[in-house]
Amino acid sequence: MLKRCIIAENRKLHASPIWVIFFVLPLISAGYGTFNYLQNLEILTERWYSLWTQHTLFYSMLFFPAMVSAYAAYLWRLEHLGHNWNLIMAAPVRPFALFAAKLLVVVKLMCFTQCFVFVLYVACGRLFAGFSDWPPMSIVFYLVRGIFGGLAVAAVQLLLAMLIRSFAVPIFLGLVGGIAGMLIGSKGYALLWPYCLMQQGMNANHSTDVLAGNVLPFLLACAGWLAVVLLTAKVLLEKTDVKA
Repeated sequence: MLKRCIIAENRKLHASPIWVIFFVLPLISAGYGTFNYLQNLEILTERWYSLWTQHTLFYSMLFFPAMVSAYAAYLWRLEHLGHNWNLIMAAPVRPFALFAAKLLVVVKLMCFTQCFVFVLYVACGRLFAGFSDWPPMSIVFYLVRGIFGGLAVAAVQLLLAMLIRSFAVPIFLGLVGGIAGMLIGSKGYALLWPYCLMQQGMNANHSTDVLAGNVLPFLLACAGWLAVVLLTAKVLLEKTDVKA
């Protein structure tokens, strides 16, 4: 049942306009980050790490939440058209399986996005920053941690996109969440806000590891937020029903 739902969700991605977002936003983020790095070479002296701080500053705060929000809103778009919610609730599929399938597809897109971001980061470092070596393995570690942190963001945005029929409103809320995450994280409360988790995992705008010695609390926070959102979605779908 879940497998069939995943196949159906994957079909929505064929010739989808979200691929434009997938390619354009990381390109803008990488271009801005590289330009900012090249303009501040006198203070950004840690090469690959300094370039990383500039690439992740706006990516983790704005571009990533916007992209995940767009992925989620697009996958719910068909269900919000006409009376499709009535068909879903009458279908021989558990409603929560549909949510889980969408989450897995968003996570897949999120992983592709992280890989593309890394490719752009390496390309900009080699071609424009003039680095002759390769980035340290810790950068890959940050990318993987960013995926774990992004799970909570993906789940929250799927829940918002499920409840809000508008395509643009969940994206706006994702941007607000990302900006708020930067502010909340700077106050030391990163584990209490899901959007902070992705920023912390990516080590955004930091050349030293902000999670050094604190990876376990970070992973527990990721799992906790994911569990809370999944339970909320399950209750809404199977108990109260979502009205079209």
